[in-house]
Amino acid sequence: MNTKRIFPAILLLFSVTAIGLGDEPVPGYNEHVAPLLTKYCAGCHNADDREGDFSLETYAELQKGGESGVAILPGDAASSRLIRLLTGAAEPKMPPEGEPAPTAAELSLLKAWIEAGAKGPDGAEPDRTLLRTPQLPAVTNVDPAITGLAWSPAAPIAAVARFGKVELISTKTADDSHEAVVEASSLLGDRKPIVVIGDLPGKVNAVEFSRHGTLLVTASGVAGLYGHAAIWNTIDGTLLREFKGHRDILYAATLQPNGSLLATAGYDRRIDLWDIETGELVRSLSGHNDAVYDLAFSPDGTVLASASGDHTVKLWHVETGERLDTLSQPLAEQYVVEFSPDGRSIVAGGADNRIRVWQFVSRTAPRINPLIHARFAHEGPIVQLAFSPDGRSLITLAEDRSAKQWETTGFTQVRAFPEQPDVAVSLAISNDGDRFLVGRMDGSLARYSIKTAIQDAVASQSNADATPLVTTPAADSMNAVEEQEPNDSSEQSQLLELPAIVRGVIQPLENQSHDADVYRFRAKAGEQWIAEIKAARDKSPLDSKLEILDADENRITRVMLQAVRDSYFTFRGKDSDTSDDFRVHNWQEMELNEYLYAAGEVVKLWLYPRGPDSGFKVYPGQGKRTNYFDTTAYAHALGAPCYIVRPVEPGQPLIPNGLPVFPIYYENDDDSLRRWGADSRLTFTAPADGEYLVRVTDVRGFGGDNYKYELTVRPRHPDFRVTLHGANPSVPAGAGRELRVTAERMDGYDGPIEVHIDGLPPGFHATSPIVIQSEQIEAFGAIYADADAVAPTADQAKSSQVTAHAMVDGQLLTKPVNNLGEIKLAAAAKLGVRIVADDISSPAEAASLSKPLELTIHPGETITARVLLDRLGHNGPVSFGKEDSGRNLPHGVFVDNIGLNGLLILPGQDERQIFITAAKWVPEQTRLFHLKTEVEGGVATLPVLLRVVNGE
Repeated sequence: MNTKRIFPAILLLFSVTAIGLGDEPVPGYNEHVAPLLTKYCAGCHNADDREGDFSLETYAELQKGGESGVAILPGDAASSRLIRLLTGAAEPKMPPEGEPAPTAAELSLLKAWIEAGAKGPDGAEPDRTLLRTPQLPAVTNVDPAITGLAWSPAAPIAAVARFGKVELISTKTADDSHEAVVEASSLLGDRKPIVVIGDLPGKVNAVEFSRHGTLLVTASGVAGLYGHAAIWNTIDGTLLREFKGHRDILYAATLQPNGSLLATAGYDRRIDLWDIETGELVRSLSGHNDAVYDLAFSPDGTVLASASGDHTVKLWHVETGERLDTLSQPLAEQYVVEFSPDGRSIVAGGADNRIRVWQFVSRTAPRINPLIHARFAHEGPIVQLAFSPDGRSLITLAEDRSAKQWETTGFTQVRAFPEQPDVAVSLAISNDGDRFLVGRMDGSLARYSIKTAIQDAVASQSNADATPLVTTPAADSMNAVEEQEPNDSSEQSQLLELPAIVRGVIQPLENQSHDADVYRFRAKAGEQWIAEIKAARDKSPLDSKLEILDADENRITRVMLQAVRDSYFTFRGKDSDTSDDFRVHNWQEMELNEYLYAAGEVVKLWLYPRGPDSGFKVYPGQGKRTNYFDTTAYAHALGAPCYIVRPVEPGQPLIPNGLPVFPIYYENDDDSLRRWGADSRLTFTAPADGEYLVRVTDVRGFGGDNYKYELTVRPRHPDFRVTLHGANPSVPAGAGRELRVTAERMDGYDGPIEVHIDGLPPGFHATSPIVIQSEQIEAFGAIYADADAVAPTADQAKSSQVTAHAMVDGQLLTKPVNNLGEIKLAAAAKLGVRIVADDISSPAEAASLSKPLELTIHPGETITARVLLDRLGHNGPVSFGKEDSGRNLPHGVFVDNIGLNGLLILPGQDERQIFITAAKWVPEQTRLFHLKTEVEGGVATLPVLLRVVNGE
């Protein structure tokens, strides 16, 4: 038996002293036997849960027996299988070990009934639920907990649900302003309810007004027994319709927007749809493996969402009952679900303390509804959430006694309301969207304002994310300076006239345990200066640390990093160098270009895990990882915590979200770009006009006469340098060879760079321009030879010109790039490869196309195309790489079906479909991409034009 489905009840107890075996009356089925079977057996052996194909819920079903035969032999209790299982004479013994079992007196009663012929009921069989409904004494002098709330859309009336009853109260107060929190004494006080709906079975878990406010739906029931839903007239509280059928307490009941259907769900895992006019069951929806805690209809009423203890949210087509999707990625029980008022998204929350937002796309047929936001919301399970009618605000409640408000463009928290005096489990928003009610377990009720919170908090949030004004200081010639000791403190600091280069040594003076060299300089607000150490590069043993402090040697906060998602390292720890295989818990909720903070280090996510045995790549996507905000790379142990963080300017207000906030100061151990080894480098933006200190130390506290360094403090000069790879190509006739361009970005320049290729021999073409996207360090193109191209002359072969162009601080810079060297024409390849649309069936058909393929993709979408092979002699496998198989796709767009062996076409196969997916944030753009084989010297396909387009 399932203990979760059997709850204590006050039952009639019987013994052989009350009902004897001799002249005493024979036990009656209705009075004596049915309660015992219900108490000990019907939890697992009923019409819905027929373990062993056996139900004891009615006398007729008991007589049928189960898969092992009949259960009772009238007149022969000792041979009856029911008695043998209950006494352990047959296997398996019932009830199972650990479950309540009949007493000896109760077994004697059952035996006596069977010996007397196992007679059935006289007349109608009683309602089993009535036999088991507990009659608990009323608790006095206590306000019953508020277990449900609803605010009428048509009048200033709220429905307040408690145990066994619902009260309709007026929401008007003496002070009906929208500015303050109005507590229970004002809302309830000594006023009498307008209407009281009483004698409801058990705790009322849900209440809901109809669209016009004339009807009220209630959901309640008795745990382990039955569920009860009803519709009431809100004018006088009369009962209009009851809905019975669930075998356990109901947690949810909601009306279809057009008022035709009622959906109910609860602990029995079943969702029922009822016809409101007739009260008949229309259909049941099954698929959840645990209790269903909440239901919500889409605004048009065609789709029903359900939130369950099985960690899922499911979507159902109302008319057919078809399951449209199981929404991905919750980590624990889901307690609440809502559609946005515009019907474009679905929001859910639960025991994993997060709110998740999915784009709603499966409206008429099964489709994947992409997750678009996941936010750590509270430090306790989320128990309620609700949209304002205009959809601009979302209110959430949690078990940690917190209530929060979120804007719904990016689902950013905009306000944390005062901590609740008791756990709040009920929530209702007014029809005008200006206020909401909170009901608590102590029976109190409070009202809060929404409008003021939105106006104030969104403004502060916008300011918090604002980019500060920065300027490049005017630079004169570099001043060369020698260190002058003592200079260990602000009082002894050595004044520098910037820009300057200082030659010094970290060497403790007599009676010093370590040395610190401190220099003073002046800067204006917004000026950006670069401070850098050259020591390790000159073979000095100094492992430098650089700090920029205020005039009193206090650390200066560079940025505040507020954690928005918690995680930890899984599978293995990380060393301080690598940029790939960052395996972190709950990675599915993380997005590319988000900052990941771990033990003082900040990196940025560059590529999603691309298979079951992989993790994130972080910037730059290859080689040693880049650190942001001049933080220093560290090793991280397995299980060590890490966080997704958002940067906030110092001094801006932070809205607490239950996760840590990490200050980042102007300090650096090792160059964050990882180019200079142990040498340090800092970018400093002066927060105000004034004097500042730059301090140089050895991070270990070491020193000596050979711990020499050069400190340079100079203006920031953003710049770039581009290198072309793949020179001297030998290009097969009718095919292509890949080209790669890489950028060295200097002083924080992170804008796009265009690389132009000109001067190619006749019959040769190249993708041009090749664009290195913002923040990226490489891009790919290809050089192609026509099928009828002729070998270039010596002069033509060396005539290519390559230049790089970029806008830097508003000025167009053009830089020369190494050219293609000597271009040669090679023999035709033994393999032809082309990317085509799904409706192209052969290489010949592909070759007849007059222009390259063009594809269109929307952010968050997956599209398909096909790769065709023309095997002209190569009959082996053809590999196009793994996570890098889509060459030159926009950042955030990738080939999605690479498999464990990458994008591969096996021997004997000549085609393969490819899936191309765009992350939800990818901006609009047009870009050429291709595939490159790993055979025939790396044949590149003809380019495909990919258009990323927002909107429909």
